Parts: sequence; C-alpha cells; structure tokens
Amino acid sequence: MSYKRWIIVTVFLFGTGVAFGLATPAGSSLPSEYITTFEEQLASILALPKPLIALFIFLKNTSALLISFVLSPVLCLVPILALIINGWMIAFVSTLVIEEESLGFLLAGLLPHGVFELPALILGQAAALSFGTMAVLALFKKERRNLLIPSLKRNLKYFMVALALLLPAAIIETYITPLLLT
Repeated sequence: MSYKRWIIVTVFLFGTGVAFGLATPAGSSLPSEYITTFEEQLASILALPKPLIALFIFLKNTSALLISFVLSPVLCLVPILALIINGWMIAFVSTLVIEEESLGFLLAGLLPHGVFELPALILGQAAALSFGTMAVLALFKKERRNLLIPSLKRNLKYFMVALALLLPAAIIETYITPLLLT
C-alpha cells in the first residue's frame, strides 16, 4: 500500500478518536484524583527553566512516537490506540476548554504548535502502521520477508521527518503558546 494511503488510514483513525471525544458527554469528566495528580506533575514541569520544558516536551513526544513505531509489529495495536486516544483526548479536552474559556482561547492554545505537532503525529503513526503491517505480513508470508528491510528504511525516513517536526512544535509550545494564553 502506498504511503499516501497510510496517511488516509491514520487520519481516519485519528478522526474516529475525535468523533468519540466529541460524543463523550461533557459532564463525564475525569476523576478528581487524576486531575490533581496531573496538575501536580504539570506544576513541577512548569517550574523548570524554559529550555528544559521544551526539551521535556520534545522528548515526551519523541518517545511516544518511538514506542509506537517499535511496537507496531504487534498487530499495529499501539499506533491504532495512540491515534484514537490522542484524537479522543484532544476533542474531549477541547470541549471542556471551550465551555470554561472560549473557542479563541482553545485555538490560541492549540494552533501555533499543533500546526507542527499534528502532522508529526500523522506522519509518524502512518510510518508505524506501514512498517508494522509489513512486519506482520513478513511473519506469515515467506515471499514478503525480503521486503521488510526496504520497508523499514522507507518508513524510517518518514519517521525522521515526523521527529523533526516535533522540535519546532516543542519550542512553540514552550515559548509562544503561553504568551497567547495570557
């Protein structure tokens, strides 16, 4: 399957998560102990110097994509779940933010870094799905095994582009997004 089709599959899975997030009733918020733990962790991260915050965001996003790519041969479950859960979370949290603040506030918080981060997620997960599928096929079809290494090399190129997009996303999220939200 061409890489363009993997992008379409990835966007569909992410969109499915968004649809679930929008369909989740706004009254069904997360338990307060999760919110408290998240707020405490976020406060400790935000206490760091800005360059370390940007590095933390970059490494967190990079490791999430890397784990998804490495584990993709396990029936592509990790990339599929990552796309659906990320889509769900963005939509669910977005509805809460719009209720509490405004659409403008949400867009100011998401768009500047999301212009880089969302394509990075889509490209990285498409590469993971493409490679994971080829690995599964190579496991069951002997004639596909010689295609595994070329598939890995091709998908690693797309994966590296995704990682490169995460760097400006982390910098913008650290330095520009807070200015737009104040």
